[in-house]
Amino acid sequence: MSIQWFPGHMTAAKKKAEEALETNDLVIEVLDARIPGSSSNPMIDAIRKERQRPCLKILNKSDLADPKITEDWLSYLNNMPQTKAISITAKSTNDIKKILPLCAKLAPHRNSSIKPLRMLIMGVPNVGKSTIINAIHHKKIAKVGNEPAVTKQQQRIILNGSMILTDTPGMMWPKISNDIDGYFLAACHTIGINAYDETETAIFLFNAIKDNYGDLMAKKFKIEKPFPKDEEFLQKLAKKRGFIVKGGHMDLYKAATTLLNDFRQGNIGAISLESPATREIMLKKFAKDQLDNSSQV
Repeated sequence: MSIQWFPGHMTAAKKKAEEALETNDLVIEVLDARIPGSSSNPMIDAIRKERQRPCLKILNKSDLADPKITEDWLSYLNNMPQTKAISITAKSTNDIKKILPLCAKLAPHRNSSIKPLRMLIMGVPNVGKSTIINAIHHKKIAKVGNEPAVTKQQQRIILNGSMILTDTPGMMWPKISNDIDGYFLAACHTIGINAYDETETAIFLFNAIKDNYGDLMAKKFKIEKPFPKDEEFLQKLAKKRGFIVKGGHMDLYKAATTLLNDFRQGNIGAISLESPATREIMLKKFAKDQLDNSSQV
């Protein structure tokens, strides 16, 4: 199943972001630390590079991600030109305090009352932008919700006499060309619930984490390894939890949503779905498949 999600308001959001970048000095891009590659919007990268703007990439929700793989991502991203990357947990005051000084270093020609530093914060939906903004501003100024696409329009926020932050709506791109990205985004609750099938996504998630995080899963769900395959795992989980529907059948939907919610909330443990190395392999395979398909036409 190909997962696609591009609500109508995002077309306008993209145009306004392009216009706003004319008068902003840098981009703060918020990523999900569990999927830094999949949660990086290629449109954001394209428009900031067109304007030659530096970027602070924030890997948020780092408390939910595998710390070793997060370090690999930071090393990878910090080697990119005009880029600085940090990992944070938006609930941590100490983490939040790191953001503005790093922004000032990326645009040293600004940051005064005469030339205030103008920052545009962007990212895909539900990565924690609003929580970060509220923490930076020490006020609940941005609307927060546990659903994708809560923010619908831009908001200009004067942080102090030398710094101005512009919030933007969470923005997807028109076509998710790689199915893996779609499933990863759905598993991390970045995509609207009507755009994907929970059972299929849960099975994909199970297969993505069972090898590297099998011990965590066995402990959480009380299911011994080797795990049964695909739907059989959900059957087993439903039986363990007593998820039974009329006729004595196992409730696979409830088992699927349980697996997804436990992953999203970090109840299984600190889990990353991709590393720089695994993403490179995935992208190479995708490129090869695209080439093979085009040659067969």
